[in-house]
Amino acid sequence: MSSKDWLEKDFYAVLGVDKAASADDIKKAYRKVARESHPDHNPGDPKAEERFKAASEAYNVLSDAGRRREYDEMRSLFGSGAFRRGARAGGQPGGMPFDVSDLFGGGGAGAGDRRFGGAGFQDLFSSIFSGGSAGGQAAPRGPARGRDVETEVALDFGDAVRGVTLPLTLRAPGVCDTCHGNGAKPGTQPRTCPVCHGAGVTTRNQGSFSFSEPCRNCQGVGTVVEEKCPECHGSGGVTKTRTLNVRFPAGVADGQRIRLAGRGEPGERGGPAGDLFVHVKVRPDELFGRTGDDLTLTVPVTFTEAVLGTDLRVPTLDGAVTLRVPPGTPSGRVLRARGKGVVRRDGQAGDLLVTLDVVVPARVSDEARAALEAFAEQTPPAAREHLDARVRRVG
Repeated sequence: MSSKDWLEKDFYAVLGVDKAASADDIKKAYRKVARESHPDHNPGDPKAEERFKAASEAYNVLSDAGRRREYDEMRSLFGSGAFRRGARAGGQPGGMPFDVSDLFGGGGAGAGDRRFGGAGFQDLFSSIFSGGSAGGQAAPRGPARGRDVETEVALDFGDAVRGVTLPLTLRAPGVCDTCHGNGAKPGTQPRTCPVCHGAGVTTRNQGSFSFSEPCRNCQGVGTVVEEKCPECHGSGGVTKTRTLNVRFPAGVADGQRIRLAGRGEPGERGGPAGDLFVHVKVRPDELFGRTGDDLTLTVPVTFTEAVLGTDLRVPTLDGAVTLRVPPGTPSGRVLRARGKGVVRRDGQAGDLLVTLDVVVPARVSDEARAALEAFAEQTPPAAREHLDARVRRVG
């Protein structure tokens, strides 16, 4: 992406967020736009595909703290008016109109021309932010890296806890099988660009400054294709359906993002591929919940089981365990089955936390009622003296 792109594109507006948005807000906004405009959900809609590509481009910059800072600095510098045509010298009314092209001996550029005396915005800012130095040689660029790709996968609760390998089918750009990614017609090869001599950039010296920009003859690739591949028309990539076997590690959590290096979009004409990011959604389980590495389970017990105590046989994800309920257990008490939770990367496992829920029957038989009344006569009353004292004061 060129510096000119950064100046002309408002990535915050593309994602619909404020410039002060947090990284989480940017991530949520991107995922919303990506879901709404994904080509799989909008087949045959070129506008949706363009929105999806624009959102991916914006997120690629704004999700990286360093690139976002450079982007903000560049747009702030441009938007401050420092380089606007018509700004007055020294800020004095009636002064001579100042145009930054004058700095480079390029007066005469028209008002509608975006270039500074023959050197474009891209020339100026690419040298500022690309690490180039005055009089230095620009580093070779070569074929551009492909874009990162994001997708979402829903896992069953048990698969997320134990880990699973699943086939993932994607419809996205891939390497052209006809030219194997170099963009040239079979039987031919790209040749070294005669303008940049394979560097991918050209350097221009203007006084004390040296400016570099992507070579316009080869678009920064370093090679030119004279006879283009009939399948990909010289780009080196085509849209294709591919299936990947993705390993989800044991204990993967809802909302976690898994990165598969080099499995994203291929770079143009043999450039390195981007990465594939898989967002994980975990379907809830009908019995178990999860808190960190611990699994949770609620088990109902009867009043007599809580009073007298009992041995409970409860399920786990890989079997069953027996837990001892001590006599006099109150409702809401948590029992712990150690090592029956989520297995961590170090091989250790969390626990299964079992919450006891004492069930009070809505109706009882006459015999049960009589037994309960007899029980109540033999049981000391609940300790409510402090409550009774307050009632007497306010009553």
